Amino acid sequence: MNKKDRAEKIMGNLAQAVAMLQKCREFSLLMPEVRVNVVYALPGADDSRDVAAIEGRITVVNGFPHASGWPEWGVSDHMARLVIEARKFNPDINAGINFKCDKSIITVVKKYARDNKLSYGWIDRTKEPQAAAEIDGLSIPWKVKYLVEQNGKVPVLFYEGDGWGKEPLFFALGKDAVAVVKMAIEIARSYKQAAQ
Repeated sequence: MNKKDRAEKIMGNLAQAVAMLQKCREFSLLMPEVRVNVVYALPGADDSRDVAAIEGRITVVNGFPHASGWPEWGVSDHMARLVIEARKFNPDINAGINFKCDKSIITVVKKYARDNKLSYGWIDRTKEPQAAAEIDGLSIPWKVKYLVEQNGKVPVLFYEGDGWGKEPLFFALGKDAVAVVKMAIEIARSYKQAAQ
């Protein structure tokens, strides 16, 4: 498969993932303040221009997740760099999604990971060196290295705790956008059930 065919396949998968998410009212409960993005990287991607994402991110409209824009190349920075960095330790990681993190969501995700035999971890932001936090581009390599040091690998599901001026977030990583959105939807539905 050539690069053009791969790119079209990635865009189709990303569009399918977003359509799934937009039908899941429960996912609105996991919407963080920074909103959500879903990303999917080309094989060999080494910068955000080779990562497809949702322009303007995903927000909530009328109680449902809603994409602010269309899937495009190079419109994500943080999530794109996270997938590129994680892939250095696990070449099967091509996609990711972020969502809200709090104590009750942590409980639900831990159980979900255990029940589905998925790797799980967390990043203690209080241990992040000041230089990594302050210099653009150094934080994500530090976070991924921290995960690998603590878990022996990059977990499929992990969260980063509180950091100064940073919202705690969960991340799900996987082989494609549909796979990570499926995880996020299942977690959202479990979270709603647990809250009832």
